[in-house]
Amino acid sequence: MSSPQPDAESPFRERPELEDADAFEILASGELDVLGRMPWSSNMTFLVDVHSPESPIVQGVYKPVKGERPLWDFPAGLHKRETAAFELSRALGWDLIPPTVLRDGPLGEGSVQLYVPTDYDEHYFTLREESAHHRWFQRLCAFDFIINSTDRKGGHILLGHDGRLYGIDNGLSFHCEFKLRTVIWEWAGEPLPDDLAEDVVRLLDDGLPPELRGLLTLLEQDALLTRAAALAGEGRFPVDPSGRRHPWPLV
Repeated sequence: MSSPQPDAESPFRERPELEDADAFEILASGELDVLGRMPWSSNMTFLVDVHSPESPIVQGVYKPVKGERPLWDFPAGLHKRETAAFELSRALGWDLIPPTVLRDGPLGEGSVQLYVPTDYDEHYFTLREESAHHRWFQRLCAFDFIINSTDRKGGHILLGHDGRLYGIDNGLSFHCEFKLRTVIWEWAGEPLPDDLAEDVVRLLDDGLPPELRGLLTLLEQDALLTRAAALAGEGRFPVDPSGRRHPWPLV
C-alpha cells in the first residue's frame, strides 16, 4: 500500500499484548475519545482512544452509521456487517478479524474495531508467497465465500506487529445476492481442508449464534447458511469461471 509509515507525530500507537477477549470487553465498555478521521476511507472512519478503568488505553477504528455514504447496490448498515464478520469468525474459531463491537459512540451507533499496529507496506500480494501464511489465507478464502465479501482487496489484509494476520474492512459483506469479489483465487477448485469443512458443518449443525443473528436480516441469515452449505457440500474452494470477480483497485 502507499500508506506512510507511522512516525513520531503520528496518533497511532503501539500497545501491550492483549487477549482478544480482554480487547473485546474494553472496546464494548470503554469511553471513546475521537482522535481524528482515518485517511484513505470513503466513509467516515475515526481513530479513537478507548479508556477503561484498570485497563491499558487501546486504540480502535470507529465507523458510525451516520457517516456511511449511501450505495445504490448495497443496503445501509455496514457497521453491523463489520461486527457480524467478527462474530462469524469467532463462531467458526478461525481467528480472522480483529475484535469488533457494535455500540454507541460520540457520533451515534457504529462499529468499533481494535486498531492493529501494522506495517503498511505489507498486504496480500507481499505475504502470499510465505507458506506459513497459507492456512490462514485458506481460512479467509473460505470465509469470504461464506460472508459473500464484495471487496476483499489485498490491502485489507494486515500483518500486525504482533506477528498475526488480520482481515479488515468487512462492511461490504453478507448481501443476499451473490456478489463475491476477492483477490484470493490461489486455491480455486482445490479440496477444502478437512478441518475447515468440519468447522463449517459444525456451524450448520449448531446454527448461527444469537450475537450474529441480531446483526443480519432473516434473508441475509438464510443466504449465509445457503453459501456455507454449498461450500461444505462441494468440498472445494470457489472457482470464478468468468475471471471477473476481482475488486478494484486490487490493493
